[in-house]
Amino acid sequence: MSWADSSPGMQAGRTPVNGHDPEEDGEQYPRPPSQRKKIVVVGLGMVGIAFIEKLLKMDAKRREYDVVVIGEESHLAYNRVGLTSFFQHRKVENLYLNPQDWYSNTPSGALNYHLNTMVTAIHPAEKLVSTSKGDTVPYDILILATGSDALLPRHTPGHDAKGVFVYRTIDDLQKLITFADTVKGTTGAVVGGGLLGLEAAKAMMDLETFGKVKLIERNRWVLSRQLDADAGGMVVDLVSQLGLDVLLSKRVGKIEVDENNAVKGVFFEDGEYMDCNCIMFAIGIKARDELARKAGIKCADRGGGIVIDPSLMTSEKDVYAIGECASWESQTFGLIAPGIEMADVLAFNLTQAKVHSTRKFKRPDLSTKLKLLGVEVASFGDFFADRDGPKDMPGPKRHGAAARKREGADDKVKNITDGPPPPPVKALTYKDPFQAVYKKYLFTLDGKYLLGGMMIGDTKDYVKLVPMVKNQKPLEVPPSQFILGAGKEGEDDGDDLTDDTQICSCHNVTKGDVAKVVKDGSCKSIGDVKSCTKAGTGCGGCMPLVQTIFNTEMKAMGTEVLNHLCPHFAYSRADLFNIIYVKKLKTLPEVMKECGKDAESLGCEACKPAIGSIMASLYNQHVMDKPMHGLQDTNDKFLANIQRNGTFSVIPRVAGGEITADKLIVIGTVAKKYGLYCKITGGQRIDMFGAKKQDLVEIWTELVNAGMESGHAYAKSLRTVKSCVGTTWCRFGIGDSVGMAVRLEERYKSIRSPHKIKGGVSGCVRECAEAQNKDFGLIATEKGFNVFVGGNGGSKPRHSELLAKDVPPDDIIPMLDRYLMFYIRTADKLQRTARWVEQLPGGIKYLREVILEDKLGICASLEQQMIELIGTFFCEWTEVINSPERRLAFQQFGNTSETVDTMEKVTERGQQRPTYWAKESAKEDFRGTQWSALTWQPMIESKNFTDAPTGSSANVKRSDTQLAIFKVKGKFYCTQQMCPHKRAFILSDGLIGDDLATNKLWVSCPYHKRNYLLSSPDNDKTPAGSCTNDPEVNIAVFPVEARDDGWVYVKLPPVDELDGVLGTKKWMVKKGETEDPFEKLDQRLLKGLKGRKPFGESHLDGGMGEKRAAKEILAGGEGGIDW
Repeated sequence: MSWADSSPGMQAGRTPVNGHDPEEDGEQYPRPPSQRKKIVVVGLGMVGIAFIEKLLKMDAKRREYDVVVIGEESHLAYNRVGLTSFFQHRKVENLYLNPQDWYSNTPSGALNYHLNTMVTAIHPAEKLVSTSKGDTVPYDILILATGSDALLPRHTPGHDAKGVFVYRTIDDLQKLITFADTVKGTTGAVVGGGLLGLEAAKAMMDLETFGKVKLIERNRWVLSRQLDADAGGMVVDLVSQLGLDVLLSKRVGKIEVDENNAVKGVFFEDGEYMDCNCIMFAIGIKARDELARKAGIKCADRGGGIVIDPSLMTSEKDVYAIGECASWESQTFGLIAPGIEMADVLAFNLTQAKVHSTRKFKRPDLSTKLKLLGVEVASFGDFFADRDGPKDMPGPKRHGAAARKREGADDKVKNITDGPPPPPVKALTYKDPFQAVYKKYLFTLDGKYLLGGMMIGDTKDYVKLVPMVKNQKPLEVPPSQFILGAGKEGEDDGDDLTDDTQICSCHNVTKGDVAKVVKDGSCKSIGDVKSCTKAGTGCGGCMPLVQTIFNTEMKAMGTEVLNHLCPHFAYSRADLFNIIYVKKLKTLPEVMKECGKDAESLGCEACKPAIGSIMASLYNQHVMDKPMHGLQDTNDKFLANIQRNGTFSVIPRVAGGEITADKLIVIGTVAKKYGLYCKITGGQRIDMFGAKKQDLVEIWTELVNAGMESGHAYAKSLRTVKSCVGTTWCRFGIGDSVGMAVRLEERYKSIRSPHKIKGGVSGCVRECAEAQNKDFGLIATEKGFNVFVGGNGGSKPRHSELLAKDVPPDDIIPMLDRYLMFYIRTADKLQRTARWVEQLPGGIKYLREVILEDKLGICASLEQQMIELIGTFFCEWTEVINSPERRLAFQQFGNTSETVDTMEKVTERGQQRPTYWAKESAKEDFRGTQWSALTWQPMIESKNFTDAPTGSSANVKRSDTQLAIFKVKGKFYCTQQMCPHKRAFILSDGLIGDDLATNKLWVSCPYHKRNYLLSSPDNDKTPAGSCTNDPEVNIAVFPVEARDDGWVYVKLPPVDELDGVLGTKKWMVKKGETEDPFEKLDQRLLKGLKGRKPFGESHLDGGMGEKRAAKEILAGGEGGIDW
């Protein structure tokens, strides 16, 4: 986007007369472009984007402003509060607060944004800012949202060593990730035990590359700014149990470095020494006020920050500061909530103050509720009132100068004789070391007002207590009831909260805000609520309550919140499972006839895989059998994980992570023969990427021939049971974790379930197999195993819960049989065990009653059903190898044996991978292409299609163009093969869906579920070729028919014309389309590095390196190895 060329020189911030602007009576709105003021925002962080969102929303009718935002980072505004989640997905886009198309979908001229651009100077007299790219940008109003920098102790020797980091930006995390790979197994240290320090420690632990992570805190407990000694000490105990070493009352005196200026260790000020190779400082932040200082704008001398008044204006007219860079009453705020409040006040005053009184920024509420390393922590109100004295006393105030003078004189005398009086506060404390719960609530001396408090472990009452402090209303119940009433089961339903209760502190969203958008019909899903109100887009901790309020309001409007499988069924997955089980239904038509809303329906991309999974869980038929094949998503359809260039990954089973050298040799030779990219998975297996569909059967044949089998990495089934070496090798092990893991994986392999299942077995409490974040996990004890369930990593991590302690090995199998089969029977579609356990009535307590105490009387049935299911095991790869009919599905084209690549490859670290996705979708109007002429062409024999009720399809090639042909209920359809969204040649592998009520039929792209219409009623607004869930893309469709000669004919334009529009060479994603995201990082990392060798080379003088060594080994004879 380009800079705006001029700035209207209109007066900003005129004061309305008696709260009303005379111009309101005119017809000047919306403003024409020439009369709009320009707002320049410096900083595209969470506060900057919050201001822009609020301004655009409040200015939508008037259009008084055009906004230019200048961001220093290369990324769009992202969720800095959720940085730790980056380690799970490694995708910056997942952290974006708004998708990229949001920025371009604003009204014309309303928003221009610029990334990778630093503002270098402000010229207040000229109302200009200068940028690092040499541009000067005029403004009428300037908003400084420059945020803060992480502090680095530059007085500490070694602070600039290699291996020293801060925790602030995505760039910081990417540097840490890269560096951590070079020091695997060493100790990483975090300096600072505040909120940021604990987040940084979690980040280091999530990397799973450090042998140990240690937290260094100078105080006697962590979170000393939010918690007292008792609460902070409890947090120390809890995070220590999770594997974090916490060193208290320690100050770093010096960082020891080696000859390459790399971190070796730390000397503390008390003389002690600690080995470590990586240090992350999280000791605070410093407001970024240098731009303002250079421009002569007043900044705070102590603590820094740009000085602002209650209207958020700086000392320079028309220049405002918001967020962490702003100093209000000599304070800066490192939390997101005060910054969002500033953005709200300023946006309101710029847009609404002509007809309303101006708002002032007041003392912000610093209440926080977070989950740190799995520990729930909250502090609210004046939480240190008992230590520092209350900031403001509620209740009746004593007035009059004489009274104040008399009190002042009396206080001075008492202070001299007796010392300072204790704060006029009483504390009510509850501490349960067994459940790890701590609560301290602070009240006035008479117990009539709540001042603040803190909580550890149980924070359910937080949303109720915060408004009590804010409202300063006398309490209607005695203080003791706040503790005694805290032990009730279940989550808050929100019914007893008032509409002005804040439920999202990150974005200052109230219960009333959520209720309103649901009631007025503007939000009909929880995703709509998040987009509209921003609730849940910060730390995410408010989402359970937001979901509850949404459900309550929907029900109040008579709209039931349903968990139906999809529009084709009025049943949940659990309901459907039971119906199919009881009635022994085995095909989609049978299920549709018995359970569907329309017996003739084909289903859709949502219900077909779920029904296929249910049938596999019950009968375990081969998923490639005709009744089942059309129900499968692409991974199950081809028994391998499809990748972004249309190739597949192959993962043989490695039970318990145990593999012989012979199998490693076979895997290596297969990968080398077929040019496959190899990577070790997080589940202790070897993943081979880049297998072409037509090569899959041959690859499987070589693996199966060598004694291996399918690892079911493509299926919603058991993936792996991860293990440490336990008593097999480890000197600390007290249980045979490998033996148990292998037995469990062999038992449960291949069983299909609502979602993937992962297990883990650790041989001792050191927990090297991470069993406590798995769907089921075992930790060896002296008496057997502690069994944990309902945990997972991923985008919503959840620590597993203890199901049973000291379980003898013989009792493990029946217990897990019951647990897994109960999950398979009752979970929702694509619901992991973590969410399933959370939603069970009574949670883990109820699960114990069902599984251990047989509360429902079904344990025998659960065990028997699991025994029957595991008794049907077969290797799915082997069945394909032995079936000529099934092998026919594994070819790229149905009408030729030719093969083509659909995405260029790049070589990286000695292996080939597909180039990055293209930046943009193919947005051409393929559907509306005006062809010069169309003639019937025979494309493929009819015998390649079946009359399966789920439909059948084929990819065909004509010259350089690929086409997808579908047969559904006896009728043929033809489209282009390329999905324009990611320019992937994949549509023939998509699932077919229909809506008989509207007579529409569609194919769903296997990659990202873009649904393209194959047919549509005449004169419909969305004709065939349209994408129903992404209006930016569409596809070409062609007339097609089957003839008596046994061929399927398609009406097509001339070859050159067709290739010119849809040719593979034209649309395949090429190397140069997307810049290397690591190019700049690599330039910085490679400077001054010593001792590194190129990938694949040897450290030995004259060493062969990997390729030559492997070649000689494979050659045998002289230079080879006699096995």
